[in-house]
Amino acid sequence: MGNSSGRPRDSRKGSGGGSQGGSSQGSYPRNEGSYPRGSGHGGSTQPRGCNQGGSTQPRGSNQGGSTQPRGGSHGNAGGYRQAPKYTPPVPKPKPVAPGFLGKPLSDILNSYTLGKELGRGEFGVTYTCTHKDTNEVYACKTIAKRKLTHKDDIEDVKREVQIMHHLSGTLNIVTLKAVFEDKHNIHLVMELCAGGELFDRIVAKKCYSERAASDLCRVIVNVVHRCHSLGVFHRDLKPENFLFTSMAEDAPLKATDFGLSTFFKPGERFQDLVGTAYYIAPEVLRKDYGPEADVWSAGVILYILLCGVPPFWAETEKGIFDAIMRGTLDFTSDPWPRISDDAKVLVKGMLNPDVNARLTAQQVLDHPWMKEDGASNAPLDNAVLTRLKNFSAANKMKKLALKVIAQNLSEEEIAGLRQLFKSIDVDNSGTVTLLELKEGLIKQGSKFSESDIAKLMESADLDGNGKIDFNEFISATMHMNKLEKEDHLFAAFHHFDRDNSGYITVFELQQALEEDGVGDYDTIQEIIDEVDTDNDGRIDYDEFVAMMRKGNPGAEEGEKHNHRHRY
Repeated sequence: MGNSSGRPRDSRKGSGGGSQGGSSQGSYPRNEGSYPRGSGHGGSTQPRGCNQGGSTQPRGSNQGGSTQPRGGSHGNAGGYRQAPKYTPPVPKPKPVAPGFLGKPLSDILNSYTLGKELGRGEFGVTYTCTHKDTNEVYACKTIAKRKLTHKDDIEDVKREVQIMHHLSGTLNIVTLKAVFEDKHNIHLVMELCAGGELFDRIVAKKCYSERAASDLCRVIVNVVHRCHSLGVFHRDLKPENFLFTSMAEDAPLKATDFGLSTFFKPGERFQDLVGTAYYIAPEVLRKDYGPEADVWSAGVILYILLCGVPPFWAETEKGIFDAIMRGTLDFTSDPWPRISDDAKVLVKGMLNPDVNARLTAQQVLDHPWMKEDGASNAPLDNAVLTRLKNFSAANKMKKLALKVIAQNLSEEEIAGLRQLFKSIDVDNSGTVTLLELKEGLIKQGSKFSESDIAKLMESADLDGNGKIDFNEFISATMHMNKLEKEDHLFAAFHHFDRDNSGYITVFELQQALEEDGVGDYDTIQEIIDEVDTDNDGRIDYDEFVAMMRKGNPGAEEGEKHNHRHRY
């Protein structure tokens, strides 16, 4: 976890030059109600690839091998006897070396057209990109491989890709669409957020009303809650890493840049000093911390939303860190005398130096000041529990189809779920028991009845052996946005369509379900009645897709010193 090499971990500093909005950098005097942002120590505020940025347009990948020898005839013309032909040996094709991400190289230009530049930084450039088939516009964060000079840099990129796959489809988090790697660059294609950074709106507004600040803080803390429930610790929450989807005043806000994020298990502690100076929690400076540090960072953002300046401010980085360790909050300067006591109490609770006394994400969401229009915020299920409930509600054909899809996911797509599974499988047996599932969900703050958890366990245990193995766990907990990919659905359909006729017959459905031990007559008849909407006695592809997507939630509920570092 720590930096054993002893070198400064600046691997992600200054990696981009602005968000998708391409905002300018600069500093703002404290007495003008704003705070600095920009490049310190030779780096910009943005992470590698500038929030959703990257490097120059790829030159294209040449994966070619050696040329085919022509080899000719050595015989004579006419009636002379020809000498035996000599055919030189054909050299074996050179194996294509996998890229930094561990898979064959691919050319983004086969699928996308790169457009205008959105931002530029030390590691590369962000572009718009347009899908050639659908004409949909995305952001392309391109990372220059020649800038990844240390092994840690490469591992950071690999982990960022894994985490973005893991979180894709989660409410208020930018969705990763595709990943390409050629000889020169790594390209992350993701949702385009054209409304710019939260940072820029804070600078423009100076400070927000309490109601508006509460609305934004609720989004930020919901992101923290959902990340933590999926075993992800962000470690670099700041206004620059939240983007608006459009320029509209009420545009949705989405979290981005998971370059410093990491997977964690409940109770795990970290020692490496990472983050952006203003937002670093005191326990991070002490190099003994956990995901509670994300709540601290969210508290710093809330303080800034309300008054326009950071709570811990100084001219130097050391001065900022000293102020953080002192922990003194200013509630006397303007506009704090006009801000409600409830808001101040919440800020104090989020910025409590005592980790054990600091508010949790759920406690922040339950705070009276955070309640939307006076309505109570019901406790959130953690993401694993929510997904298990959705899986439990599916019919047996859909469950089996999800199992097929799970078996065809790439390692980078399931890396996050693998970490979650390991954190629940405490005895490392490769299976999760009812007790382990219950204790794992309790550690994540979930509340449920004994009967509820038993039903969820039974539903996820597809082979009925009383335990959940890794494939069953993926089937039950992968995000339903995997069903947006046509190739996943097509593979699942053909698992049932044994004769490739384009239809799933009653007999084929029976065969597939019997192989999985659930092929009784009543079950099959229920599925046919539910899915066969045109009543022709069989299931076509459109009916199958409609069944798979029915009831799926679209998203789940939910010297400047502003550079970020691995110190």
